[in-house]
Amino acid sequence: MGNRPGTNRPGNIITGSLLGFPPAEFAPRPAGPAPVRVNNNSNGVPSYLAQVTGTVQSGRVVTHAVESRFFTGPLRSPSRLQNTFAHESFMDELAARVKADPVQFRLRHLRDARLKEVLEAAAKTANWDTRPSPKPGNRKTGMASGRGAACVLYEGDNGYTSLIAEIQVDQDTGKIVVKRMVAASDVGPISNPDGLRNQVEGGALQGLSRCLGEEVTWDHEKVTSIDWHSYHSLPLGFEVPKIEAVLINRSEGEVMGAGETSITLVAAAIGNAIFDATGARIRQVPFTADRIKAALAARA
Repeated sequence: MGNRPGTNRPGNIITGSLLGFPPAEFAPRPAGPAPVRVNNNSNGVPSYLAQVTGTVQSGRVVTHAVESRFFTGPLRSPSRLQNTFAHESFMDELAARVKADPVQFRLRHLRDARLKEVLEAAAKTANWDTRPSPKPGNRKTGMASGRGAACVLYEGDNGYTSLIAEIQVDQDTGKIVVKRMVAASDVGPISNPDGLRNQVEGGALQGLSRCLGEEVTWDHEKVTSIDWHSYHSLPLGFEVPKIEAVLINRSEGEVMGAGETSITLVAAAIGNAIFDATGARIRQVPFTADRIKAALAARA
């Protein structure tokens, strides 16, 4: 559970569950011809499959809600951040396996011109260093720097966006400092550039908080992250990275949303930047110092 309310699945949200409605049952689509239109509302389908915006012909995705031991509710970009983190991390792993530049590897497997454009725009503004990851020559102790990329067509039809993150990792302490984030956004005709820029920048900062500190913790009885001492959002006085928004205006066409686009990509871009800097792949958010040090210790 944890998605937005829906008239066809009342048991998937807290109020419906309290009223006795069960979560939606898992019912995979029977094997057969691919559907004409894919519902990608949860970002469950990777952008690189041919059914949506990519060139990869072979693929099948099944998404469904599962019952949680805890009551959950929608947070900004519900399910979309998690699914996109998995997809964009895996694309980086594939690029590393074939020793390809992560941005060029993505472009090679995308066919949607607008999604490719936002990725290219962010990379150009960030002066992307074209090469495979991890960064050659980085030491395995002390400070290491890296860059990472991620992109998505949010919900399949609700905002093209990409993000480049530049970070430093203290390999002795596991601390991450994000130095710069560049986000490119295409949400159709722009009526209020300042408002759109605020959404892009605010989403990037909230995504930074989500992937560096925010985490629900519990013991054998209850949730233990119950206040601002135990639930670690970004504190006052933290080192704010430089955030740049690249806005692509479309004079015609449908207006799309911007409230949850940039936040969706932050964890993936920073995780990919950590790999670029250190050669260690982080698969769990948030990227705490202990998790970073464990990943560094386990790398080849």
